[in-house]
Amino acid sequence: MIKVFNCNNKNYLKKLQIFLDKRRFGKKTDHKIVSTIIKDVKKNKLKAVLKYEKKFTKNYEIKISLKKINKSIRSLDNKTKIAIDFAYNRILKFHSKQKLKNIFYKDNLGNKLENKYIPLESIGIYVPSNLPSTLMMNAIPAKIAKVRRIVLATPKFNGMLNPAVLYVAKKIGIKEIYSMGGVQAIASLAYIQKVNKVVGPGNIYVSKAKREIFGDVGIEGMIAGPSEITVVADDNTNIDHVATSLVGQAEHDTDSQSILITKNKKILNNINKKISYFLNKIPRKKIASISLKKNGLIILAKNDKQIIKLINKIAPEHLELNIKNRKEYLSKIINSGSICIGPYSPMAATDYNVGTNHVLPTFGSSKFSSGLNLNDFYKKISYITLSKKGIEVIGKQAITLAEYEKLIGHAQSIKSRIRRN
Repeated sequence: MIKVFNCNNKNYLKKLQIFLDKRRFGKKTDHKIVSTIIKDVKKNKLKAVLKYEKKFTKNYEIKISLKKINKSIRSLDNKTKIAIDFAYNRILKFHSKQKLKNIFYKDNLGNKLENKYIPLESIGIYVPSNLPSTLMMNAIPAKIAKVRRIVLATPKFNGMLNPAVLYVAKKIGIKEIYSMGGVQAIASLAYIQKVNKVVGPGNIYVSKAKREIFGDVGIEGMIAGPSEITVVADDNTNIDHVATSLVGQAEHDTDSQSILITKNKKILNNINKKISYFLNKIPRKKIASISLKKNGLIILAKNDKQIIKLINKIAPEHLELNIKNRKEYLSKIINSGSICIGPYSPMAATDYNVGTNHVLPTFGSSKFSSGLNLNDFYKKISYITLSKKGIEVIGKQAITLAEYEKLIGHAQSIKSRIRRN
């Protein structure tokens, strides 16, 4: 079922890169579809959004009344509400510890330098229709950061808005809720609701749309696309844990990626049987099966050094290290969105109520970025107050550099502020 790469073969790293790039860059037509929808929404506003909603999801209502929202919330069972409240409190507690400190510095010349964190004025959150956990992961840090305006875009699921998503929205205090999804939702948040930043994960079309709107509005400092997992297993790893983690990731989306790395040939020989067994136990078997066939991979490595090299090259969204010598690995792994350590730390738990954020970098972007955190909902402003003595001392050296760079206007501006003898 799943492709196998043997690291004894020549050019295995090149083959791995081809495998990763095929998923990352997608079909050329994907870009055209995304660009066309975004241009249409920019030009024709809500008329265009409604056109695509009707076309893709048969949705005829974008702005939902408060009456309908409250009615939907009342239909949510108490057990789910309790589970959401539990997760909410853990996410709030962990993210509250990320509060950022302003910097103030005064030198011996009396110059004052400051860095202040300023909350963003507005954000748009994209939430796939059936994922209240994703709304918590995005909106709770925004609430802690005191973002003034939070706009929610979430598509309908089976023709209805998800009552659990709406329950979370009400709990957080989100007033603007729109029933829309896909590329048209991302474009609407940027060009109709006109938020300062758009956050939240989605499928490959949503990810491409967010890349395209970047520059007009902000997005997270990463690519939060179709989900990924890399599992490292050895002789001590429970093979059921491996199989359920791979299947659990694959059920997200047909574009999700599930990779197993092992030195153990016994796992290699048995894993497909286990995967088939657990696939038959889930309702989303068809989605997971397509995902595993298209984006699943088993890598047979020679040694620990090679495994670490592979992990850092893949730079996965999620990494599960359920191996005996995991402590030796941790200091050498530098590219991963999150790392689940030991037999009792399934990635699936981190999607809900552990407390860490599940909006993480995908497509190898953990090489240069981190998961969603409090910092994503602030901007920093530098404040500079130079003293009279300060500009005289600093200014002389600045003038030298300005003249060296042939920016005489800069030098002139500084000179005009220096006391003449």
